[in-house]
Amino acid sequence: MNESCCGAPSSTATLAATATVVLVGNPNVGKSTLFNAATGARQRVGNWPGTTVEVTEGPWKLGPGHTIRLLDLPGTHSLLPAAPDEAVTRDALLADSGPNRPDVVVAVVDAANLVRSLYLLSQILETGVPTVVAMTMTDVADGRGTHVDAGRLAKALGVPVVPLVARGGTGMPALARAVDAALTARRTPVAPHLGDDVETAIDTLKPRLPEDYPARFLALALLAGDTPPGIAAEHAATARTVLAESSDEPMDSEDDGEILIAERRYAWAHDVRSAVVSGTQSRVTLSDRVDRIVTHRWIGVPVFLAVMWLVFELTTTVAKPMQDALQGVITGPVADAASSFLTTLHAPQPLIGLVRDGFIGGVGVVLSFVPLMLIMFILLAVLEDSGYMARAAFVADRLMRTIGLPGRAVLPMIVGFGCNVPAIAGAKVLSDPRHRMLTALLIPFTSCSARLVVYVMLAGVFFGSQAGTVVFAMYLVSIALVVGVGYLLRNIVFRDMADEPLVLDLPPYRRPSLRVLGAGTWQKLRGFLATASGIIVVTVTAVWLLASIPVSGGTFGQVDPGDSALGKVSSAVAPAFAPAGFDDWHAGAALATGFVAKEAVVATIAQSYSMDDPGHGAASAPLADSLRETFRDSSGGHPVPAVLAFMMFLLAYTPCVATLAALRATIGLRATLMSVVMQLAVAWVLAVAVFQIGRIFW
Repeated sequence: MNESCCGAPSSTATLAATATVVLVGNPNVGKSTLFNAATGARQRVGNWPGTTVEVTEGPWKLGPGHTIRLLDLPGTHSLLPAAPDEAVTRDALLADSGPNRPDVVVAVVDAANLVRSLYLLSQILETGVPTVVAMTMTDVADGRGTHVDAGRLAKALGVPVVPLVARGGTGMPALARAVDAALTARRTPVAPHLGDDVETAIDTLKPRLPEDYPARFLALALLAGDTPPGIAAEHAATARTVLAESSDEPMDSEDDGEILIAERRYAWAHDVRSAVVSGTQSRVTLSDRVDRIVTHRWIGVPVFLAVMWLVFELTTTVAKPMQDALQGVITGPVADAASSFLTTLHAPQPLIGLVRDGFIGGVGVVLSFVPLMLIMFILLAVLEDSGYMARAAFVADRLMRTIGLPGRAVLPMIVGFGCNVPAIAGAKVLSDPRHRMLTALLIPFTSCSARLVVYVMLAGVFFGSQAGTVVFAMYLVSIALVVGVGYLLRNIVFRDMADEPLVLDLPPYRRPSLRVLGAGTWQKLRGFLATASGIIVVTVTAVWLLASIPVSGGTFGQVDPGDSALGKVSSAVAPAFAPAGFDDWHAGAALATGFVAKEAVVATIAQSYSMDDPGHGAASAPLADSLRETFRDSSGGHPVPAVLAFMMFLLAYTPCVATLAALRATIGLRATLMSVVMQLAVAWVLAVAVFQIGRIFW
């Protein structure tokens, strides 16, 4: 996100100077899909002022010459926040000045779960911000045999209601017109009536409250037991007294006010639903029947494991021929052509070596994994867009709660299997600092997509047709590490930490949208290529430079890699890995660059072996043969357990320097350094155990 989100001058001043519209809704109501349909690829992500919670913004063209600034606020069930991300949504709606003050709220309402959405809408209307209702999931509601009359709903609410199928773009022009009209009219919405006793308490309380907040919203928040920032504690005590005097119901507990007002909101929501919904919903839907299996206490976990095994099996099986063909072209004809071209230009041999062995050898091997990443991203996008991944989080939450881990930690940990950096950032939404620290310490043990590339390469070389199963096993080990290390930390370091339940909305199952799949897959693939290409160019240059510097004989660019600076430094640390069966300088060099970024591991392996042969390029021995020989020699004839030990170390040790930066921002420098020590210790012990036990059988 540009700096305008933080209240500072924006580099896109035109956008910052336009009206601000915010999207608000429950989780899994199609809010992000609506945002993507409105803004396309023109999005920025940044932290909300004064917090570490991410908010996405982008321009939305409402009509010719009229573009507004659209913010996608974190999903929430209520404006009485229970977590930092929910507090951001509340604070955004209550902002009365600055660039983030909303001019219009687009309240995203789920037609298939109308009462739940109306509960939140009742609070949105109380903020006094002009509101437009975007009613999503209309196709899902119709499929269940119910129909929501948008006209009657608009009349009941007193605000415009626009039915949408955002995944297909249906209704977006009408929504743009409604928002444009709301920006012009600036009409204050009418809040729902919550009963004579509550309304009397509101009227009594409002004159006593500060003017920094919308009076009705603040009064109801205090009556429900919530004290927004900057509000003195005595106002909360006054609110309890006023409600007790005006209500006929007993107010013996501090929670009674919150319960009473919640009951009134739900009563209003049910009344509205009864007035606008026709048809009878089937008691047991197909989604319900499927959920009985995939979320079952005992069956759910095997189903999840079977699904993930199928993903990795299809990924490795389908991608392998394309990967081999692409790698053969890059490291063969392309490398030869580049070498010949530079030779005709009489380029110095070191430069030819850098281009051939460095850029083409290293970058080429990584580019050959594009089919692999593409297929995996497509399959995972299908699972996510179909609604299954939310069920997977539900199943994972049950597992984590059995060992006392916080339920909300499930969500950032699932993100960690894509990339650890945003996962650690996601842990910041946990309200308890100890929950945040524990979750952040465990996320590096989730196996990110950059490690997958290394798994697939090594598994393909050593395990052939069983590569998919081996890769799947690595993810099982990753989950076991999270659970095992989490259990130890919880019972040794975090013994007095309270449990935090997971509140999770299960979206309906749906047919994945080709447009959504294409956009999401391209975004992830582009991110992988952008990150990997920059890291690899720097890494291969550094590796080539170190491998060209002679330490014990030779001249620059004409030295045996084992006698170079790279070989000598890697050989110096190699004995530490002798008990794990891979005390070879090639493995040490790969792990060293992997500490910077796991994307560099494959490039380093390919580059180090291409430089290891005096012929280089096409004249070198095939990489697979070189790897087999290295692990056979370093392990004393036990290459299979040795390569498994190497993969285990790669899984468990520090993911990358970007992860360290994210950890430092979340848990501080001291805890980050301790986490690095813990990761290295766990990785070494795991690798040694795997090799020492494995060589008994292989």
